[in-house]
Amino acid sequence: MPKVLVSDKLSPTAVQIFKDNGVEVDYLPDLGKDKEKLLEVIGQYDGLAIRSATKVTEKIIAAASNLKVIGRAGIGVDNVDIPAATKKGIIVMNTPFGNSITTAEHAIAMMMALARQLPEADASTRASKWEKNRFMGVEVTNKTLGLIGAGNIGSIVADRAIGLRMKVIAYDPFLTPERAQTLGIEKVELDDLLARADFITLHTPLIDATRNILNAENLAKTKKGVRIINCARGGLIDEEALYAALKSGHVAGAALDVFLVEPAENNPLFELPNVICTPHLGASTTEAQENVALQVAEQISAYLMTGEITNALNFPSISAEEAPLLTPWVKLAETLGSFAGQLTETAISGIKIEFEGNVAQLNTKPMIAAAINGVLKPSLGDINMVSAPQIAKDRGITVETTNRDRQGSYEGYIRLTITTERQVRGLAGTLFANGKPRIIQVKDINMEAELTPSMLYVTNEDKPGHIGRLGTLLGTLGINIANFNLGRAEVGGDAIALISIDGTLTEAQLVEIASLEGVKQAKALKF
Repeated sequence: MPKVLVSDKLSPTAVQIFKDNGVEVDYLPDLGKDKEKLLEVIGQYDGLAIRSATKVTEKIIAAASNLKVIGRAGIGVDNVDIPAATKKGIIVMNTPFGNSITTAEHAIAMMMALARQLPEADASTRASKWEKNRFMGVEVTNKTLGLIGAGNIGSIVADRAIGLRMKVIAYDPFLTPERAQTLGIEKVELDDLLARADFITLHTPLIDATRNILNAENLAKTKKGVRIINCARGGLIDEEALYAALKSGHVAGAALDVFLVEPAENNPLFELPNVICTPHLGASTTEAQENVALQVAEQISAYLMTGEITNALNFPSISAEEAPLLTPWVKLAETLGSFAGQLTETAISGIKIEFEGNVAQLNTKPMIAAAINGVLKPSLGDINMVSAPQIAKDRGITVETTNRDRQGSYEGYIRLTITTERQVRGLAGTLFANGKPRIIQVKDINMEAELTPSMLYVTNEDKPGHIGRLGTLLGTLGINIANFNLGRAEVGGDAIALISIDGTLTEAQLVEIASLEGVKQAKALKF
């Protein structure tokens, strides 16, 4: 009988789920706070169920001689060393959708409290001041709510806001017009949202593209008197810039559930009367905590008793028999997706995945999930192979798959085609005898390129001397070339250079490369 340790507080119902599924369980909700005791006992267990208090470090994982699965009741896994777990063959699961309604409702509550200055009015009344004229609020009815991010949580906020008779506009590069229409919202560019919104609420992951998305420059573009709500991630707003905008009165108020540094202590924003602060309460409802606890208990039990893998962050759903043959193809599919995703900057409406030859005879489901994950991860960040198909569906992205017998020159290959608002981009890849992935086609241009951790992708006009100038510039910039792969559709048409490089390109270096005569696009790719 497998044995599970619950080292943080979970509901009694979740503990009973383990027992009902034939799993022995030790419920020790305070053990997670005692690192030394956890280190001492972890070797006894096949599974570990946690919340945020337990820190599953590399040291803990090294001592977990029997551990097969870690399940996090909730979405965030910052407290788990996933690379160390993966290296040791431990599945790491989370429950990515259990907190959505709760977080969305908190954002709406914060918006309403901000509109009517409820915390300040409460404090004043309790102090027997009865300052009725001081707390003049605003209605939300007929106001414009700007969503930055219209994914799972953002779409729920939109639904609730529409019920409050608000006009909802959204900035989300990966929101399709069809999905926006279904939600009853208007898709806009960021500058348009900033200029029009009476309230702005953020619902996006913290990635390079969204870090400080509300910086001093963008806050200056907002409508005077705007009110800002953030229940997503600290770091989406430049806190110093927000402080200045609040002090000047350009921003009428802010309601913040998340901060750049947490726990937030002595934050300058706390000094301002037009700021409402809560201690990261987005997921803190009885229902949400119960939902994620039950989900994680079901998922861990299913894995330990049947081998079923659900919501895994570090492994696709592959059986032990399939793994040796399937894993290299899964890696190729994810890499092709990442290649396309890193080059895509507008809303994706369709993903087409074609399997041809020997790969078409395999279990393609994990490859499909891996490809979708690769496409969406550069923009969404907090996503995995299991959640990616559902997120694509929620966003109105059509996923089409085709399996065919061998027709081309290769024993088997995968072709990926991405349809966006502006273009259709296709690429294909295969595995060589050594199991290493190769790109064999980009934008209908045949080439043969090994995929390496750091690459430079350049599209240019096919003219004499261009490659020489590009190579000279890379040398001048101190960029060492590992290998150089070229392809073109026709003489004088578009050409592609896919260059493996040592190190990482800076933004300034990319700007110089992009400004080279004949270059149409220059992009740094990481795999």
